[in-house]
Amino acid sequence: MFKYDYLIVGSGLFGATFANKASQAGKRCLVIDQRAHLGGNVYCDFVEGIHVHTYGAHIFHTSNKEVWDFVNSLVSFNRYTNSPIANYKDKYYNLPFNMNTFYQMWGVRTPQEAQDEICRQRSVISRQLNGREPRNLEEQALLLVGKDIYEKLIKGYTEKQWGRPCTELPAFIIRRLPLRFVYDNNYFNDLYQGIPVDGYNALIDKLLEGVETRVNCDFFENREELCVLAKKMVYTGPIDQFYDYRFGKLEYRTVRFETEVLDTPNYQGNAVINYTDRETPFTRIIEHKHFESFGQAVYDTPKTVISREYSTEWQPGMEPYYPVNDTRNAALYAQYKALAEKETNVLFGGRLAEYKYYDMAPTIEQALCLAKENV
Repeated sequence: MFKYDYLIVGSGLFGATFANKASQAGKRCLVIDQRAHLGGNVYCDFVEGIHVHTYGAHIFHTSNKEVWDFVNSLVSFNRYTNSPIANYKDKYYNLPFNMNTFYQMWGVRTPQEAQDEICRQRSVISRQLNGREPRNLEEQALLLVGKDIYEKLIKGYTEKQWGRPCTELPAFIIRRLPLRFVYDNNYFNDLYQGIPVDGYNALIDKLLEGVETRVNCDFFENREELCVLAKKMVYTGPIDQFYDYRFGKLEYRTVRFETEVLDTPNYQGNAVINYTDRETPFTRIIEHKHFESFGQAVYDTPKTVISREYSTEWQPGMEPYYPVNDTRNAALYAQYKALAEKETNVLFGGRLAEYKYYDMAPTIEQALCLAKENV
């Protein structure tokens, strides 16, 4: 009666991982994607011998050994360690906030000196609040890290990301800001991190090996004919679109990229530099070759590729990146989720279908769990 066991809408990490496990279990899968390529947002272009993260930097990190072993059974990973730098009005600070940052900020050398300075600055806002809870992101951040770190490394960057003043953003967005009183620039605390040696396309190709795929295939333009092909569907697209925006549209923030090839082997000396002042229009510059070339190896290729990232409000036709976590959107998503839970032949998963931002490892973990429960 059906040509396939599963129609999988979306070929990103969630859809590709589910397809991999379903196919291994003997299920017939068709994976479709509206774009001209597979892989969703982890897709990479290959420019001047460099894997360019087309839809923004993707750094794989996890403490889940099952997930790490799974991806390493498919492709080899390099030793990339994420150590971004912040540029505030042409002065540089290490991230995440650690003893290197505190030395650059105040000249302090010991953990105790750093703690004393942070406590002194935190006490100012604490007295102003006089026991009440922070009402916005600015008050919350000041209470966590004090004035200097907030104004130089958080305020401008956050306002560019969200397109509104920190005083108008809810406090819960920034409930915690890790402070490390050690000299350690490794951004992640996870046990494992790295990037596929041959780029993320190689990972997607291995996940979808032996699986039938179609690109340039818009689910909503071909919904009627696609839905009769399979017993069940795995849907990874926007959940509000699946229900024809019945209750209204969910909101997102998105990112615009300006990518260019430069006639130099090494532009900024680091993969990620955040621009944290409000005046600089972009949030960060990515230099892609540093994800895969280390030390003097960056000079093995004569050119480099950089991407400037601009955060902006999402509009129809743009790629939705970050859910807007406010009261309105939470209530709206709850209505769509209630509809989804009544479905018997449709499984929902991934950041768009669940209206939740996922890093790559949790995305794969969720897909593995869904496959175990349903395949």
